[in-house]
Amino acid sequence: MSNPEDRSGLSYLWKSVTSSLSSKLLLLLVSSMALVFGVLGYLNIHLHRTHLERDALADAARTSSVIKRNTSYYMLRNQRDGLYHIITEMADEPGMVRIRIINDQGRISFSSDTSEMYKYVDQNMRAHDGPVPGSALRISDIKQNFRTYRLPNGERALGVIDPIENAPACSNAECHAHPAEVQVLGVLDTNISLASSEQNVAESTRQVLLYTILAVFGVAILSVGFVRRMLQGPLTALTEGTKRIGSGDLGYQIKIPSHGELEDLATSFNTMSSQLQEAHQEINAWARTLEARVEEKTRQLKGAQDEMLRVERMASIGKLAAVVAHEINNPLAGILTYAKLLKKRLSRESATQKEDQKENIEMLDLVETESRRCGEIVKNLMTFARPTSLSSEPADLNAVIDRCVRLVQHQLELKNIELHLDLAQELPLVRCDPGQIEQVILALVMNAIDALPNGGNLTLNSRRLPGTGSIQIEVRDDGVGMPPDVLANMFEPFFTTKEHGRGLGLGLAISRNIVDRHAGKIAVASEPGRGTSFTITLPVHSNIVLNNGSAVVAG
Repeated sequence: MSNPEDRSGLSYLWKSVTSSLSSKLLLLLVSSMALVFGVLGYLNIHLHRTHLERDALADAARTSSVIKRNTSYYMLRNQRDGLYHIITEMADEPGMVRIRIINDQGRISFSSDTSEMYKYVDQNMRAHDGPVPGSALRISDIKQNFRTYRLPNGERALGVIDPIENAPACSNAECHAHPAEVQVLGVLDTNISLASSEQNVAESTRQVLLYTILAVFGVAILSVGFVRRMLQGPLTALTEGTKRIGSGDLGYQIKIPSHGELEDLATSFNTMSSQLQEAHQEINAWARTLEARVEEKTRQLKGAQDEMLRVERMASIGKLAAVVAHEINNPLAGILTYAKLLKKRLSRESATQKEDQKENIEMLDLVETESRRCGEIVKNLMTFARPTSLSSEPADLNAVIDRCVRLVQHQLELKNIELHLDLAQELPLVRCDPGQIEQVILALVMNAIDALPNGGNLTLNSRRLPGTGSIQIEVRDDGVGMPPDVLANMFEPFFTTKEHGRGLGLGLAISRNIVDRHAGKIAVASEPGRGTSFTITLPVHSNIVLNNGSAVVAG
């Protein structure tokens, strides 16, 4: 059995040969030369064999003619002993197989092989003990005067049939006269061995085969040298050049010593490589110029954006100042009123001490409440107008949500609100300010609690958005919901749907500001009677950088 490793090695060798242009060309050249030389050698051997057989036939014809002339003397005088002696002597010569005289009836009158004496021959000149019906030799049926056949030992032999004509000297002789109308008296069958000719042909075949192999081998060596120098070398250089250019080595030049089409191809390749290098350099120059211009335009846009934000903030602050003045005016008026009442009451001497003390305490409580409200308004205004700096660190948003839930757990139980948590496991850490994100989630949860005065369901979800590298948090309730006109102003400062005194309308504005500074997004969806859903989307791998109060993402 063949070894699998041998088969795989032969398969790899064949694949290597058939995949190379030089190997294919060499294989074609060597195969073509072997075929041409083989055909030429075969034709040469065949021609040589034909010449040898022709020469052998001519020699056999001459030999038969000589025998016939030498024996005619004895036949005219009917001296059979002399005839048989000379035939026997000539049959003993090297290369002779046998000599036979066959009469006109196909009977062997004499043969150097005594075992064939007086036998009959058929049309193929084979001896038989008696006449062969239908196949007996008739002199008139002989079409050609020679034949080739195989001897019992396997050697080839050539038989020459020379008719013995009835010459006038023979027909007029007294010894054995034949009628003059009989033209042929018999045939002289001379058989010569072709062993020497076969040996010459075999030797010539071996020499031609040897010379053919040497010629194919020599031409193959010359072809290998020619192909390696004139084809494989330039092709290897071109292949290496394309690989170098493909790897980024633009401008790479190849040198081919040959002339002609390959030199033209190398010149075109070098020109293309130089043009590619120049184009690449030009593109890089344009890229650097474009990058510089983009950076300049980015700085200009950044400055314009900062200026626009500053102007917008100033306009918002101006608007807020009017609102704050109106909002603070009411508690200040109450404080002033109750302060005056308390002053008058303290100045009245007829007031009952116990009743006055109780009312005085209530008035002071109102003064304290309204003063705290003024302070809260100012604090929220400052938070919106001047955001605090971010403390960025990797944080687990699920842990932030859990802290918010613990803070409002008591209120959820008091208002009969059922909490549903659906937090994705193994969320990646988000780089953010955990305290401010907790403030945003807590504000949304408190808004949801206010939207569920009669109880209901509050759902908090966290999940990773596939393909975006972001984390999304959802705060959803099934409360009263909001109409579209309210949603349009949801994130406006001091816009609120709560009763007077229960909210200032800055919670969602501050929440959006915090999310924007974290390079995130906040969205709201709501329908009247079907509840409200807030979604916060924060990037996972962002570096938060505070630049003039706004957030940019680096990395």
